[in-house]
Parts: sequence; structure tokens; C-alpha cells
Amino acid sequence: MKKIFPLIVVLITLSVVGILFIQMSWINNARKLKQDEFQREVENTLKQAKDAIYSLFIYKSQTILVDEQSKEFYLRNNFIVEGSFTKEELQGLIEKQLRNNNIKLPFEFRVTNIFKNAVIQSDGFQEADEHLANHIDLAPDEALKSHETLYLYIVEDKNLIIREMRWIIVASIVFTTIIILAFAVTVRTLFNQKKLSEIKSDFINNMTHELKTPLATISLAIDALTNEKVIHDADKIKIYSSMIKEENKRMNKQVEKILQAARLEREEIKLSLQKLDAHQVINKVADNLALQVQEKNGALKLKLNAPIHIIDADEVHFSNIIFNLLDNAMKYSDKAPHIEVETLSANGMFSIKVKDNGIGMDKETQSRIFEKFYRAHTGNLHNVKGFGLGLSYVKAIVDAHDGKIKVESAPGKGSTFTISFPI
Repeated sequence: MKKIFPLIVVLITLSVVGILFIQMSWINNARKLKQDEFQREVENTLKQAKDAIYSLFIYKSQTILVDEQSKEFYLRNNFIVEGSFTKEELQGLIEKQLRNNNIKLPFEFRVTNIFKNAVIQSDGFQEADEHLANHIDLAPDEALKSHETLYLYIVEDKNLIIREMRWIIVASIVFTTIIILAFAVTVRTLFNQKKLSEIKSDFINNMTHELKTPLATISLAIDALTNEKVIHDADKIKIYSSMIKEENKRMNKQVEKILQAARLEREEIKLSLQKLDAHQVINKVADNLALQVQEKNGALKLKLNAPIHIIDADEVHFSNIIFNLLDNAMKYSDKAPHIEVETLSANGMFSIKVKDNGIGMDKETQSRIFEKFYRAHTGNLHNVKGFGLGLSYVKAIVDAHDGKIKVESAPGKGSTFTISFPI
């Protein structure tokens, strides 16, 4: 899996880059084809304009010519632009041919003689335009009088080709964007799947460890109960029976945590909201944990100063989140734990701050601690047990109460969790 995953990412990346390259090449080729097509239309316009000029010249001469041969003979001996046409006549004639070729851009024209002098031209034609203009020789084959050239300058809109191709370009951009987004989603899904696979492996390892210990203890206790020396000793039977009962409770708690996480996943947890004295619940949870704190030579200080401490909450779940926060504060400490619980009320919110002197967290860990099954790296702290469900449960319950939770921490400087509930 470790080798296949980067290979898949590389292959998808190469595919997307290849598609983008082909798309850009295709658009560039389409643009060139459009330019070539436009150039052909201009050249066709010049040829058609030349024929139209010949026809107009014959018409204006009022000469009757019965066949093509006589027309060619007459034009060869008589055709000339200078003095035969007005500027308006040529302009109208050229404009008509441009429209016939679907060219609706402004244009300028000039007719020059053999000495490159202008015979007739439009008002806007500039000297510099002659180098950019298309041209055609107006002289008939073997002409005796005419050696004139027609220059046609199309005032081309630089964005014309782009506008004509706009639907192709827009469609290309849209579909390319979809491909890139699909690629991003695919890669993200692969990363998530990889992360889920790692989380699943960690969870199975943790679950195996958490259940293996009580099972081993129960097995030893049962073996002891069958021992001849113990079976007639009532005190020892009580001790081993109590041990089995406690370990069984411990396993039940672990299973309940897993089931609780599953219910959270399916959003099946329903709150039983009631008016609750938050200070009373905090004191009760603190009393239950006081012995564990003392065993670690620590201290648990309560600063319950919030003037308003009655909230609408589910008593069981509220007790659980207080317990989880205090339990984490004890577990993630590499020295005697000093925990401070402070309450405040302001702006319509009741807030609880749980501050500890534990190992703290870096920014990456802070961004992930509310994920299911995620467990922070504990460095040299090897006695931290659990499935990584505690804080995800806390956040889910706080959210269900329309509350907020945040954490402030730094490695080696402890952590402060703040949860707020609407009053």
C-alpha cells in the first residue's frame, strides 16, 4: 500500500498534466486555424472585389460584350482604375464583398499605380497600413494600360478570434476545472483513506491492548478460584470475585465507549435537557476524581466564580464531558498534575476553563484532537491508554448543546480547554 499510494498520485498527476497540455495545444491549433480561415476569407474578398471592379468597369463603359474572350480582350486594352471610379464606388464595392465573406470589420483601401503612387484611397488609409495590408494586382493578363494594385487593410480586432472561440474556450476551461477538481478530490480521498487505514490499525491495536489486560486478569482470577487452597478460603474468594467484577466493569466501560462513538456517528444520541446547576455537577465530578489526583501527588483547584451557573443541559452527558476533560488533564501529565477549573458567565454564555500543567500540544495536534480515534503523540509518556474517543465525544456533546469548545496549548506548557454553553 505504501508503494502503490504514491504511484497512483504520480500517475493521476501525469494524466492531468497531459490532459491540460493537450487542451492548451488544441486551443492554440484552433486559434491558428481560425486565423488561417480569416486570411483566406480576406484573400477571397480581394479576388471577388477584382472581378466586381472588372464588371463595374464594363458596365460603366456601356460596351456590349457577348463572351468571355471579348471581355478579356476589352479589359486588356482598356482597363484602368484611375479616372474610372470614385472613392465611394470602390468603397461600396469592397464592403459588399467583405459582407459576402462574413467580414464585418472596419477597413481601409488604396489603389496604387506602377510607380507605387496612390491613385485612389479611403480617407483613413495610412502609409504604415500598406505594409500590413493584403493586396492583389488589378491588371488583367498582358494589360497594355493598367499596372495597378489594390491594397486592403482590415482594421482587425485583436480579440476577434478569441470572441469567436469563446464558447470553445469557456467549455474547455469548465471541463478542465472539473478534471482538476476531480483530481483534487481523488487525491484527498486517497489521503483520507490512508489516514483512516492508519487510524483503524491504531484503534485495533489499542482495543486489543485495552481488552487483553482485563481478560488476562479475569483468567488468572478464575484459575486462582479453582485452586484447592483458595476454594475453601472465603476471604480470598471475595478478593478474586471482586477482581473479576472490577475487570468486567472495566471491559464494559471500554465497550460502551465504542458503542457511544458509533451512536455519535449515526447521530443517535438524544439529549434529555433540564435545568442544571453546573457548579454542583463540577463539584461532584471533582470529588470522584480527587483520590486519583492525590495518588499522583497532584492538586485540583476549583474557582467556581460564575454568577450565573444554571444551564439547560443533559446531566449525564454534561458530567461525562467534565470527567473526560479532567481525566485527560491527569493522563497527559509527565509530573504531578496541577489542574485548575474556572467558571465564568458573560454575554449569555456559561464557560468552563480546564487548565493543566501537562505535556501540551503543538498546532498540528490541536487541529486534530477532536477527530475520532486520533491520539496525540505522548513522547516519553507511555502509560496513556484509550481509544482516542474522549475529546471527539466531548466536542459532539458540546455541539449538541449549541455550545463551543476551544483549546489553547503549547508543547511543555500545558493546555487550557474552554467549553461554553448558552445560559
